[in-house]
Amino acid sequence: MGLFRRRTPPTRPSVETRAPAEHQTPADPGTSRLWSDGFGRVATRSVQILAVVAVIAVFGFVGTRLTLVVIPVLIALVLAAAIFPLVSFLRRRGLPPLLATWISLLALVALLTGIVWLVVRAVVDQWDELQEQALQGFDSLQSYVRNLPFEITEEQISSVREAAVNLLQSDAVGSGAVAGVSQTADFVAGFFIMIVVLFFFLKDGPRMWEFLLRPFEGHRYERGRRVGAATIRTLGGYVRGTAIVATVDAVGIGIGLAIVGVPLVIPLSVLVFLLAFIPLVGATLAGILAALVTLVAVGPVEALVVVAIVIAVNQLEGDFLQPIVMGRTLRLHPLVILFALTAGTVLAGITGAVLAVPIAASIWRAIQVWDGPDLPARFARERRPEPAVRGRAG
Repeated sequence: MGLFRRRTPPTRPSVETRAPAEHQTPADPGTSRLWSDGFGRVATRSVQILAVVAVIAVFGFVGTRLTLVVIPVLIALVLAAAIFPLVSFLRRRGLPPLLATWISLLALVALLTGIVWLVVRAVVDQWDELQEQALQGFDSLQSYVRNLPFEITEEQISSVREAAVNLLQSDAVGSGAVAGVSQTADFVAGFFIMIVVLFFFLKDGPRMWEFLLRPFEGHRYERGRRVGAATIRTLGGYVRGTAIVATVDAVGIGIGLAIVGVPLVIPLSVLVFLLAFIPLVGATLAGILAALVTLVAVGPVEALVVVAIVIAVNQLEGDFLQPIVMGRTLRLHPLVILFALTAGTVLAGITGAVLAVPIAASIWRAIQVWDGPDLPARFARERRPEPAVRGRAG
């Protein structure tokens, strides 16, 4: 193809063919002074920044309009980076690339299907029990409410109890599921798109990247390979490390919930696992949901015990497990993580919140290897020694 044909460097014109200096049009000194002073440089940078922001806005607008394609492709890229070491291991063992890809993909689909089946089965089997425990827990909660320092009337308690009974005994869950038929169809379509794209990423990912790098030569080609490898390592390391940490959290909190006697232990444990992929706020949301279910189904004392269990597990994760497992994968300031979470949530909801941080981490890693394996891009290099922040002045 002509687009990817090796290009020959342009030949410089000889001295005889160059235009004489007297025939060259000199630059307008007034125009040069207009753009070379301080205000002109600020204006030039402002125009450049506006152009970059406009390009980002266009990509963001297109991405929000094509979420059915963009989101599955991004999820497939993250999953491919996470399980590609398994494909490489099977290939090194002598399996053909196609067979290694199918084994890895079917293992992932079987794992996801098993998790969904366990959650649905647990909810269906324990829903009636949860209704009874919720009503009993609400009755026991009434006795605590009556002893509070401020007054709550019986009419208020009865109205809340009646609303809770109507909610638990109604078909709200079924009607809500029926109302979301279109969203379910979009989810199924996106899931199949993700599986197909994931298959080709696992089978031909390196070849696809080499195809995209065909127009580049020399140090630009080496930069492309370096950035691609660093991005995939960061994405894969983040997902695998977070999955290990989330599994430990889910098992620890699930064991605590089972000891306390909370219903729906398996769905709550799966929810803890999924929310662990949202940094900063995921563990807090999981603890709140587990405590609320315990409060309604068992009682306030047990809910406090669950809160203590969640805090203990999260403290163990933050101080011991996460630094060891994650290592240097996620080297982002908490404020950057918060901004990434906010932007991802606004653009793509929960899926954006899950994908925002690994994408931001991979972009930062690409910047750090832009000019060399250990040489960041020029704007990201350290210009001077940065002093450590002391605990107090003086």
